[in-house]
Amino acid sequence: MTSPTGILVLNLGGPRTLDDIRPFLGKLFADREIIRLPGGAVGQWLISRMILLGRLPSVKRNYASIGGGSPIHRFTTAQVNGLVERLAAARNGQENGVTTFTPYIAFRYTEPFADEALQAMHRDGVRDVVVLTLYPQYSTATTGSSLRDLTRALARTGLAGKFRFKTLDRWHEDRGYLDIMASRVQEALQSWPADRRSDVTLVFSAHSLPMSFLEAGDPYHDHVQQTVHGILQRLGDHAPLRHQLAFQSQTGPVRWLEPRTDTVLEELGRSGIRDVLLAPVSFVSDHIETLYEVDQLFADVARDAGITTFRRTQSLNDDPKFLDVLAKLVELSLDGPWSETPV
Repeated sequence: MTSPTGILVLNLGGPRTLDDIRPFLGKLFADREIIRLPGGAVGQWLISRMILLGRLPSVKRNYASIGGGSPIHRFTTAQVNGLVERLAAARNGQENGVTTFTPYIAFRYTEPFADEALQAMHRDGVRDVVVLTLYPQYSTATTGSSLRDLTRALARTGLAGKFRFKTLDRWHEDRGYLDIMASRVQEALQSWPADRRSDVTLVFSAHSLPMSFLEAGDPYHDHVQQTVHGILQRLGDHAPLRHQLAFQSQTGPVRWLEPRTDTVLEELGRSGIRDVLLAPVSFVSDHIETLYEVDQLFADVARDAGITTFRRTQSLNDDPKFLDVLAKLVELSLDGPWSETPV
């Protein structure tokens, strides 16, 4: 009997309860792989503590407004379980032995961590592991840091050399992904009366990134632009006449990739734009950035700026078509070579 193949998905994670927020933010702000605050390691620790203490009350209120925690664990679990079910169905009935697949999750700042995932795979007899990052666009701050953390976890757990890996570290131009993203925009545009759709301005909003990463050669900005281009190509004549890319979720005293999404909304409103559709890109499920920042904060910004109709595209979450996309990505990777390390 062949050993199961592990399907390990990587993401940053999020607090499941209000009590989880403080340790989650503490790990996030202290991590120089994500946000490089001034003053080196000592400055990072001091400034991160000040940010944490200053922002904790408001962040708790924000999470309380979306139900008391992030749904990212629930959606990530549904995503990896769904893609494994599809892989199993695709292999059912094949001759020469059927590969079985087992799902695992590794988050950076909330459980389950990479150490737990590796230990669980080892207990389950897994030898071969397909690593799928749930960041479509590659950045050293997200995909890169998750893969480095996984590598460190192999050393911490003493499991280095126990697995073989295939790693999917970017899929920002995957046809299936772009198809479903474009369909989300088309569906949202249908909510406007036909005679007003040409008046809609489409704002693509991606998570921002400190400029220090981009100046060091990080490809994230290019990847986001390529995703946006692929979506617009698929929309064709149905694409709104006006569209713009902006960036959200900036935190801390560092220079961030711009323009800011809230600033763009203010400028659109002042220029007389009354209909805006916001399409989050770089996010594969709902969490604080969509449920609070877009649906509440940006909606208020838009209204105050004079925008009368502000809507966003639906998140991918556990949409069966998106699970098909993830399964196809993994299926195609199985033909490639294995590596002793995940990077």
